[in-house]
Amino acid sequence: MQISLLHTIFMSMNIPFLLKIKHITLFAVVLAWLAFLSAPDGLGRSKAPSLGVWITVFTPEKVLYSTKNIDLLIEKCKKSGINDIYIQLYRMDKAYYDSKIADRSPFDSLMRSAGRDPIKYLINAAHKNNIKVYAWINLLSLAQNEKAGIINKFGDGVLTLDQYGRTPLIGGKKDQLDKYYIREDQLFLEPGDKRVRNYLVSIASEIARNYPGFDGLQLDYIRYPSIVPFAPGSRFYTHSIGYGYSPVNLRNFKAATGLDPKNMTPSRENYKKWDDWRRDQVTSLVKEISETVKGTNPDWQISVTVVPSIERTYTVTLQDWTKWLDKELIDYVVLMNYTDDNYLMELYSRSVMFPRFRNKVHVGMGAFLLKDSTDDIEAQLSTLRDLSPAGIVIFSYDDIANNEELQGFLAKEF
Repeated sequence: MQISLLHTIFMSMNIPFLLKIKHITLFAVVLAWLAFLSAPDGLGRSKAPSLGVWITVFTPEKVLYSTKNIDLLIEKCKKSGINDIYIQLYRMDKAYYDSKIADRSPFDSLMRSAGRDPIKYLINAAHKNNIKVYAWINLLSLAQNEKAGIINKFGDGVLTLDQYGRTPLIGGKKDQLDKYYIREDQLFLEPGDKRVRNYLVSIASEIARNYPGFDGLQLDYIRYPSIVPFAPGSRFYTHSIGYGYSPVNLRNFKAATGLDPKNMTPSRENYKKWDDWRRDQVTSLVKEISETVKGTNPDWQISVTVVPSIERTYTVTLQDWTKWLDKELIDYVVLMNYTDDNYLMELYSRSVMFPRFRNKVHVGMGAFLLKDSTDDIEAQLSTLRDLSPAGIVIFSYDDIANNEELQGFLAKEF
């Protein structure tokens, strides 16, 4: 029962008459009871958000290397109130699943160790315990894999570049500009290259076909590289750097607009066209993956991880996620709200919880940054619990697996 309903009931009552009745105390009790019911969970607190956890391919817990480790994961999730598992299956253009497209040597190692397909075992075990499982894939980032299959297939023209022709990968080879800017130090694919989009769509589609038991797909690193300090748009690139300057992307932009981003007239209108173009390339990749996967598994939930600042997602990483939600290209986003500053974590969380997206924003918190302070992990989780986003996702399982105090806290709160 909502407060508005309680107010309606109260205002409709004949108050003068009620004041005359002998058992006025009973009326007070009824009002108190109604107020109690009006609280979301009867205790004055909102219903707890769903609780999830990310599991990396490099976890020391070696979750997918044996059915025993999977059973232990399920046991700890049940104990902690975790009802969403995000299992990493694709990273650095390497497949940790049954693939005929990407380098499947990691999956073959899992199979040898587990003696069966551990992903199917995990899905079945989780569903028996009312836990959902999502396939988590890193898309445009290749980390530092300079020998990735997609590069071998198409050449390094598929990589995104800054305006000086550099990838974000440093690899120990710093130049004069690196005195002023911090690059991500990993390779990124160019979303404006149709070859890249087709390849990544095929990866997502393969997972959807081979593992229909998943509850959904989480798209990670579906963005342009970040930079520190960052510039809010290309009109400021005289004092910073940005990405999207691969030859293919430049040609496509010029064919569409007649403009060359490196030599066009420096006007706000032209800079906006270039920024919008690059945003649209990321959006196109999101749209193509979502439509393809939903065509195979209509009930799958599609989510995207985004950086925590709304300004940076729009102007730097070029993730137009509010549009993705408005156009229903995805079902929800997960904010990568990783910081050891508890108040900053709260500010970032509040800043993106727009009313129309209230049920479509999950918040990821970085327990890995606070592994020496369970109190701070619990403080951040308590703040998020009270803010009540649609969900909370902890990075990562490694920070929960052997922390019994934290497991007890989660069981109590979630």
